[in-house]
Amino acid sequence: MWVSIACAALFVHLNCLGITAESPWSPQAAAKSFSRLPGLHDQQPVVTPNICGVDDVGRVPCGEPGIDDAQCGAINCCFDGQQCYYGRTVTVQCTIDGQFVLVVARDTTLPRLSLDSISLLGGSDVPCSAVDSNADFAIYQFPVTACGTRAMDLGDYVVYENKMSSSYEVGVGPLGAITRDSHYELSFQCRYAATTVAALDVQLASNSPPMPVAASGPLMVELRLGSGQCVTKGCVQAQAAYTSYYGDADYPVTKVLREPVYVEVRILGRTDPNIALVLGRCWATSSPDPFSVPQWELLVDGCPYQHDRYLTTPIPVDGSSGLQFPSHYKRFVLKMFTFVDHDSMAHLQEKVFIHCSTSVCQLTAADSCEPRCSRQRRDVVAAGQKSSHQLTVVSSGEVVFITKKAETTT
Repeated sequence: MWVSIACAALFVHLNCLGITAESPWSPQAAAKSFSRLPGLHDQQPVVTPNICGVDDVGRVPCGEPGIDDAQCGAINCCFDGQQCYYGRTVTVQCTIDGQFVLVVARDTTLPRLSLDSISLLGGSDVPCSAVDSNADFAIYQFPVTACGTRAMDLGDYVVYENKMSSSYEVGVGPLGAITRDSHYELSFQCRYAATTVAALDVQLASNSPPMPVAASGPLMVELRLGSGQCVTKGCVQAQAAYTSYYGDADYPVTKVLREPVYVEVRILGRTDPNIALVLGRCWATSSPDPFSVPQWELLVDGCPYQHDRYLTTPIPVDGSSGLQFPSHYKRFVLKMFTFVDHDSMAHLQEKVFIHCSTSVCQLTAADSCEPRCSRQRRDVVAAGQKSSHQLTVVSSGEVVFITKKAETTT
């Protein structure tokens, strides 16, 4: 079962002041207001080439026509020599007549934000909905007294604070719940005073590095993660990934949500070409204990777990792999995820451990020891029960999900 949840990830604190805006929103109106701010042109533009890498077709103009490089940089937009435009980030502007202007790029996070899932403290209905948008950007403009904004009187300043958050999709299984969507929350403020503008401060919560873990079983089976990368044209990543592997010193391995994780399970210390490694169940937990909860299924009886929207994909290992005993290996790729709290559905931001139950099957002319995933479940189970060996559970080191650092301008 998959559900949509509204929740959090990024905290941004903004203080701003003194600009004039016109309604409805227009890039010219926003630019005019900033050009009249005392001392604003002395600020350095907070932009990078990566932020400014916006395709021509998706650009949102920033500033009035004819604006030059210095004026564009002063309002923290991008300039290509001819046009001033918003970058691939979150741009927050405060107007002198008391309005927030926010321009949000879907590339603010990785994976990309779903722009239509964004809401403010006051919801997502008018006037809190986007006033304009395209495939890459959403633009918001609303009074600082609307959309659930909180006001604080700090003597010489009046601070108005609101929050923008996005929803994300959660998969709920019998023993746990996960998501592969970015979770995003932006707290922003406008601080109004007589003549000054305070700077923007961005703070990102980071994961503390967990300790590595190793696991082995009596059948001498090893689970490891591929680290190889394509370096030549025409290279197939699913093959290149298994040309090198993460070692003990490389853990914890960090991955972005939905980034592929290449898993290999292999038999150690055996040279019999007539045996085959069989994967029964593969699953993930948030601790090294394979029997802990929460859990998320990856493979069931060697076949992809059908209730995951991003199905785990088995990768065939045959004679073309260059391995001496291909039947001693099993490989699959999954899309990185994180567990969520079963009650609150909030991201747990915990490490993920991968486990597989394994056994050995005797190869014959009539039996390839491969699961028949397209057949009825009872046939798949029967095929898995042909192994006469004891099941062994083998585990990975920890894999930690990370989020792309969001860059924000004012």
